[in-house]
Amino acid sequence: MIPTTVPPKYKVNIDSDACMLCERCVTECSWGVYRRQRNKIISYSNRCGACQRCSALCPRDAISVNLNQATGRAHPIWTNEARADIVTQARSGCILLSGMGNAKEYPIYFDKILLDACQVTNPSIDPLREPMELRTYIGKKCKKIEFEFDEKIKKSKLKTKLSPNLKLDTPIMIGHMSFGALSLNAHKAMAQAVKNCGTFVGSGEGGLHRELYPYSNNTIVQIASGRFGVNKEFLSKGAAIEIKIGQGGKPGIGGHLPGEKVSIEVSMTRMIPEGSDAISPAPHHDIYSIEDLSQLIRSLKEATRWKVPVFVKIAAVHNVAAIANGISTSDADAVVIDGFKGGTGAAPKAFRDNVGIPIEVAIAAVDDRLRSQGNRNSISIIASGGIRNSADVFKAIALGADAVYIGTSAMIAMGCTVCGRCYTGQCAWGIATQKQELVQRLDVEVAASRITNLINAWTHEIKELLGAAGINSIESLRGNRDRLRGIGLNEVELKVLGIEHAGA
Repeated sequence: MIPTTVPPKYKVNIDSDACMLCERCVTECSWGVYRRQRNKIISYSNRCGACQRCSALCPRDAISVNLNQATGRAHPIWTNEARADIVTQARSGCILLSGMGNAKEYPIYFDKILLDACQVTNPSIDPLREPMELRTYIGKKCKKIEFEFDEKIKKSKLKTKLSPNLKLDTPIMIGHMSFGALSLNAHKAMAQAVKNCGTFVGSGEGGLHRELYPYSNNTIVQIASGRFGVNKEFLSKGAAIEIKIGQGGKPGIGGHLPGEKVSIEVSMTRMIPEGSDAISPAPHHDIYSIEDLSQLIRSLKEATRWKVPVFVKIAAVHNVAAIANGISTSDADAVVIDGFKGGTGAAPKAFRDNVGIPIEVAIAAVDDRLRSQGNRNSISIIASGGIRNSADVFKAIALGADAVYIGTSAMIAMGCTVCGRCYTGQCAWGIATQKQELVQRLDVEVAASRITNLINAWTHEIKELLGAAGINSIESLRGNRDRLRGIGLNEVELKVLGIEHAGA
């Protein structure tokens, strides 16, 4: 007989002496791991996704979920995960789906970059006693500003026509995660948080739920290849528009929202049948050149009376610098670069773990190319994909970004445990699900407060880091790689990043 399973990845342990049979685990687990059998709770470890809701809510701390050590012979190549994937595909013949960002142990360059601090000849700045400017403008910048004297009012007035820009009180925005991939409560929480912090949140692919219209001044609406939910009303509800060409979690392919997550509200927002898979094609079928992209950008600007900036989102790939430079010659106001650590609700595992390049090297390469071509002020750079803390934000901007998107960080602030099973729609924390009994578990006000606290905390830390670097504005940090030093990096890596080795 051919085996159809492998040992479960996680092992659920229940302390029978501590358990008081309250059945909280039975009602809270969305995976059906627990069941009461007479006077004991039994568990099915093979169903567990390690979301940790059971252990977090158990009133007696009687439950623990850990990696299963009893997985057979240890092997450096044929790991338990590799064997499990083969068995699953041999049984089903299907593509393996996964969630969240790249799970392989590739280098995280942020962790190999140190910040240089000031001492005597270039003294540091005390952000508690001196103003630190974090206000950031996203969009095209003028090469020069001209004024002309108005005889009627006897004053000079601006002659140069300015392009529309987004004004951010902090260089941190929340990236695009669609309604469908995430619950409406999660979107409301993020929208409230960015309004509190003076920044912006992405709508994600698939339109904008009507209950999010009040937050349109802090929302960036997205157009992807499927054009789900895109109409004139949708475009009018965005402070900016973003065209998604690629995504860091799955470069080169389109989007995929499993039918299990297409509820009646999602179907109405996306304008697709309820329960049907929402699959975006890999390319935009009207974009096959920079000229085609320019035409779409101009059409969108015309539809919005040239009042809002238009961004273009691309995945970080080997030729990202050339692509971004080409985009800068169009009418785009910003390019969003999404690294291979970027999260995703549903992606083929083969893509998530093997396609794309790190965001750190992509930022540096794009910034270098734009500067060498004289196009740096023609377009802003927004970096995303694996931004975990304020130091990552600081390093990304020093490498050349104007601002960053966060995604998974905001989800973790709401309670996400990064179990990576978003695509199932069974999120026990009410974040990546459309099942109302699960959605209701996420308290919008509490979640919004936690995201607000996160962004505010990072903002305060960025001010402290700026002060230590002897810089009093975020604008002076942009592309200032003199403030960075590498450690444990080879000459090629240092050259691509454009930084010196520590101690050199």
